[in-house]
Amino acid sequence: MTTHLDDTARTADPAGPADTAAWSPPHEPDAAPAPGPGEPKRPLAARIWRGRPEDPRWARPAFLGLLLATCVLYLYNLSASGYANSFYSAAVQAGSQSWKAFFFGSLDSANAITVDKPPAALWPMALSVKVFGLNSWAILVPEVLMGVGSVAAVYASVRRRFSPASGLIAGAVLALTPVAALMFRFNNPDAMLALLMTVACYLVVRALEDGRTKWLVWAGVAIGVAFLAKTLQAFLILPPLAIVYAVCAPVPLRKRFSQLALATAALVVSGGWWVAVVELWPASSRPYIGGSQNNSFLELTFGYNGLGRLNGEETGSVGGGGGGGTGQWGETGWDRMFHSEIGAQISWLLPAALILLAAGLVATRRRKRTSVTRGAFLVWGGSLLITTVVFSFMAGIFHQYYTIALAPYMAAVIGMGTGILWEKRSGIWASLTLAAASVAAAAWGYVLLNRTPDDLPWLKWLVLVGGLAGALGLVFAGRLPRRLALAAAAVSVLAALAGPTAYTLSTVDSAHTGSIPTAGPAGASMMGGGRGGPGGGDGGFGGGGPGRQGQQGQQGQGRQNGGGLPGGTPGQGRTAPGGQANGDGGRMGGGGAGGLINGATVTDEAKKLLGADSEDYTWAGAAIGSQNAASYQLATGDPVMAIGGFNGTDPSPTLAQFKQYVADGRIHYFISSGSGGGGAMGGGSGDGTSAQITEWIEANFKQVTVGSATFYDLTQETTG
Repeated sequence: MTTHLDDTARTADPAGPADTAAWSPPHEPDAAPAPGPGEPKRPLAARIWRGRPEDPRWARPAFLGLLLATCVLYLYNLSASGYANSFYSAAVQAGSQSWKAFFFGSLDSANAITVDKPPAALWPMALSVKVFGLNSWAILVPEVLMGVGSVAAVYASVRRRFSPASGLIAGAVLALTPVAALMFRFNNPDAMLALLMTVACYLVVRALEDGRTKWLVWAGVAIGVAFLAKTLQAFLILPPLAIVYAVCAPVPLRKRFSQLALATAALVVSGGWWVAVVELWPASSRPYIGGSQNNSFLELTFGYNGLGRLNGEETGSVGGGGGGGTGQWGETGWDRMFHSEIGAQISWLLPAALILLAAGLVATRRRKRTSVTRGAFLVWGGSLLITTVVFSFMAGIFHQYYTIALAPYMAAVIGMGTGILWEKRSGIWASLTLAAASVAAAAWGYVLLNRTPDDLPWLKWLVLVGGLAGALGLVFAGRLPRRLALAAAAVSVLAALAGPTAYTLSTVDSAHTGSIPTAGPAGASMMGGGRGGPGGGDGGFGGGGPGRQGQQGQQGQGRQNGGGLPGGTPGQGRTAPGGQANGDGGRMGGGGAGGLINGATVTDEAKKLLGADSEDYTWAGAAIGSQNAASYQLATGDPVMAIGGFNGTDPSPTLAQFKQYVADGRIHYFISSGSGGGGAMGGGSGDGTSAQITEWIEANFKQVTVGSATFYDLTQETTG
């Protein structure tokens, strides 16, 4: 039996005819026949619109419609978030002004310090800003396009082995997952990471089809580039991908291992070239590596951004190390993804996905070693399981939006599982399993919707009743007329997607800014101390109360003060459109901590002060913590030095270096953020570099008050 895999290549399934029966698309009366020998190839426009010749006529238009709908959904109200995470937006601005800052991922164009990640995720945004200027759309549209690309990749992978309907279900699940709608409209590195991980899984499944080396090598390249977006998180899925290929690929064992070696080499080259350049570049002529304590990217990779995330021992992180089962980043355990602080972000269809994954593996258990259908379940399902386990038990810094990494894997498993069980629905076990997945989705959707009882209170009952009714029909799907069976399936799918769709619509209708955004309506995700009401921020990880809505700010941004991190640090920034945060939040370590998460409000008076004669200085100002510095840099367009990096705890610059910068006339103002002048972790007290610099400035330079903000003019020393 020969199966059409695409428009140009026709390859038999390596598992043989027994393996193709479950996934080859059924013949439709209106399907266009494939061109015979000697017939001219169809025009490109026809191939794009029509798709595979054997597909039903609705398949490709439906796919293109899915991509268009996803794009429109993600573009809606996009500018409400303004600069989103100003930490990364400032680095994007710097990269659009300086190629050196672009290459290193510097926070400012004068290259004082980098962000605490490698720069690949910044590059598309920086190029966009370089072309279209600094604005919200230029920063965030590249993220939207990554979301559309991820939906396309999930559809393409599922569609290759299953029906067009299976691919559409998978793509829709991904597009309508709340955390995906959040992060594909936000400028954190997670959007690029999710896209590249999706592409890597797609390429490995392609490699399983025919054993061609090029697909596996390209998968290695995708993961290597993903490493340059978010370091070691890109490697989480390496074990299942490598094991599945080593076991299931349709080539001799020796060739499998040689191909894996080549893919590893491709990974090392694509992800390691930048690391090698940075490590070999003289430290004196490049920016300090933000997030590290020794100005080393390798230390950052394996410490703060690596093992520290697993065991909680992140030197220089928020609150230091520790972690533990009930740590400040939420309770760990096997059910972490279902807790109140995370469940509404990702877990809507996770129970159904686990049921369908088990069913898919059972359905393919007797197939040959080289079964691509089973291999696809192992690739996507293995990636889902290993990422879920790591997220569930990691003791270090963990934010709700990290769970976007699960969304493509979950979506693919759901699409594949429903596809294979639908083909086998005449068997009682398959119809019962489909019904069980529908009940699981409806019941868990009811629980999640019940956590926000004041938001669409009627929807939870519609989801529950619809899911149960659809499940009842699915029990008899193999015996019902086709139209009735399809109606039952449609009701089940609609009920399963109703809850996440409502939360997704709430997400795109709201502004999200700061460092810890969450999806869904107010109250949907509570970490530690709980979440404020509408217009308020997340409650903190202890110590902080609900946030308050920010006042109207610059650039149309929606920022707000959140609840506290330990000691009152502001939490997530999320408001109705138009608000901007007050940057004078709680305290930590004796210094103002208002800028740790959301940055600061920049008044017109402060902007005018910093802009005066700014061309005469390397840095118009300096502030403790990257968010504070970023806020002023974005407002003025001039470089602002972030003392101590993101948390204010990096030993850069040293007191001696800072004194030399001041003596050389390179910094005009120091921006204080409250009592003690700290503004970030450890910023205003203790023996840290930030505290030493603050103490020296306050003792030696003239204080200038602009509204509620305090500056120190570093060109005017105090006398006596």
